Amino acid sequence: MKTIIPLGKLIAVGGNEDKGTYPNPRTRRKYYLNFFELGILKRIVLESGKIDPRIEVITTASMIPEEVGPIYIGSFAMLNCLNVGIMDIRTPEDARQPEFLERLMAADVVMFSGGNQSRLREMFGETDFLDRMTQRYYAEPNFVIAGTSAGAVAMSHSMIRGGSVPDALLKGAVKMGVGLSLLPAAIIDSHFVKRGRFGRLIEAVALHPKLIGIGLGEDTGVLITQGNLVETIGSNLVIILDGHNIQHNNAAAAKKGTVLSIENVTMHILAKGNVYDMRERKFYPSKDVLAPVITPSVAIDVSPGK
Repeated sequence: MKTIIPLGKLIAVGGNEDKGTYPNPRTRRKYYLNFFELGILKRIVLESGKIDPRIEVITTASMIPEEVGPIYIGSFAMLNCLNVGIMDIRTPEDARQPEFLERLMAADVVMFSGGNQSRLREMFGETDFLDRMTQRYYAEPNFVIAGTSAGAVAMSHSMIRGGSVPDALLKGAVKMGVGLSLLPAAIIDSHFVKRGRFGRLIEAVALHPKLIGIGLGEDTGVLITQGNLVETIGSNLVIILDGHNIQHNNAAAAKKGTVLSIENVTMHILAKGNVYDMRERKFYPSKDVLAPVITPSVAIDVSPGK
């Protein structure tokens, strides 16, 4: 069976603070896009291959879309990108509207905001919107799908829905579900360092040892090309967890609440510019080192609907 290599690009951003799930009005804080200052939005624009790309921001995951949308418009405007629209899709029926499909097909960049990643699967699962977005991702070299926080986590097929940090490394601390399936080879987690999410990503990888765990630090993202090559962008760090060499592993059999016992999880720490090859499971200090290795062997077989 031939592996279909996507021509498009994924950009997953770790986020900085929660972007749509405030516990109560008194604790509401202003919505900041700190990663803008670090060049991640600029990189998103650059990867589209256009000076002023058509950008559609999808605020479905957020419960405060009226705050989130204008901030994105203002931030992209600072990059002289004025062709930005907001898709506030609230129901699966909205996702099926011809207007949104037309806007999707005209977009150069689609960006999912933060909030609750489960809402993204709930609204877009089994829709033409998701099917066509996925087809474009596989078929079009400069089509960019970006997401921050929940929008990044939802890119996985096996998706982290949530999990208790205090119960980290106890069976059941991580809650798994199905995401948008744009990245079947990996499990993404966000806000990784400040919110102490090592434990839940380790459990997720132990439950799915053939997948690569990607933990995104705040103000940091990854550019994923060929569905496989992970390049760190931004100022912080990215954690890679590889379970392919796990030997003893009680994650599947342990009772809920008991301590996990896992042997030989491999971890890599990526700073800005470092690259990880998920297929070969190799770390590279930079793309300059990587380029001579991959250039002769790239072979892509893509047709719509696959």
